[in-house]
Amino acid sequence: MQKVSTAAYSNTKPHYLILDGLRGVAALMVIWYHIFEGYATSPFDQKFNHGYLAVDFFFILSGFVIGYAYDDRWKKITSWDFFKRRLIRLQPMIILGALFGAASFCLQGSVQWDGTKISLSMVMLATLLTMFLIPVAPGAGGEVRGNGEMFPLNGPSWSLFFEYIGYVMYALFIRRLSTKALTVLVVLAGIGLATFSFLNISGFGNLGVGWSIGSYGYIGGFLRLLFSFTMGLLISRKFKPVKIKGSFLICALSVIVLMSIPYVGGQNAMWMNCLYDSVCIILIFPVLVYIGASGDVTDPNSAKLYTFLGDLSYPLYIIHYPLMYLFYSWLWTNKLTFAQTWPVAIAMFFGSVALGYASLKLYDEPVRRWLTKKFLTK
Repeated sequence: MQKVSTAAYSNTKPHYLILDGLRGVAALMVIWYHIFEGYATSPFDQKFNHGYLAVDFFFILSGFVIGYAYDDRWKKITSWDFFKRRLIRLQPMIILGALFGAASFCLQGSVQWDGTKISLSMVMLATLLTMFLIPVAPGAGGEVRGNGEMFPLNGPSWSLFFEYIGYVMYALFIRRLSTKALTVLVVLAGIGLATFSFLNISGFGNLGVGWSIGSYGYIGGFLRLLFSFTMGLLISRKFKPVKIKGSFLICALSVIVLMSIPYVGGQNAMWMNCLYDSVCIILIFPVLVYIGASGDVTDPNSAKLYTFLGDLSYPLYIIHYPLMYLFYSWLWTNKLTFAQTWPVAIAMFFGSVALGYASLKLYDEPVRRWLTKKFLTK
């Protein structure tokens, strides 16, 4: 069999299939993390605990892919060309996720978690704000669920808000940095992130922050983005493949284990979980991305699997949480346990995957093709 490179070739550059597959694995772990969030009373007793670290993994992957795809193209494209491509790639699903979130909220009776009734005008405002990634402050009128989310109709949109910030910084100045200057920025960002973690600014001994702009959430989210995105860029500049057999299996199993274990140390030793989060983000995830990018794909069936996981990852991530809101409402209203509802939890997982895939094929891909033809094809 002819050996396939680390990527399948498109009209421009090779596309890293194993990294696509790993992105899909991380997105699946996010689903399980959010399912088990419904059964927890706090981070300390959540059994499936570290799925929030998938966001940092996504940021590193984004930095690597953006650096690889665009670092050598700035003589041929403008910043506006770059922004158009990013908007076409991400914005359609952000809009659909906002609409699903609005529908989910209305199905719940348009009430906050404490039962306060929300007017239709505020629901419409929250929908528009989520569609255009305009964050909402805790307690503001558009913060319709009442639990401080930056985007209360579709919580995971917060990471796309920060990813857009990363793109703007990259286009305006980070791409111009020398490799040495970029390395300094990565080191400083890593120190800042570790400091934020070990000072326990989140209050829960973890780095699961950024979803709210209250209580230093914006600072935490920005530090997560700044370190991970610039680390990905740095890896793309320094990358030289190494021979590693079974790289996808090694990396996929590592992602599954690292993101699924319970809270480390307990409420009386939160520093241990702070250390765990910091080591995962700052040390282990960059190594996994490097290993994944080094791997070879020699089997067409494996290539199809990695492509499927990669294509599914973003729609799955951005579309699943409106379902979770309905799931949480059912669990909390009826005070149900996992032992009582595990078949529903499994159905939630596969239902989320099915919804993500349907959104990809029926909406995301057709819309992106149309937008690309209209705005990018000369």
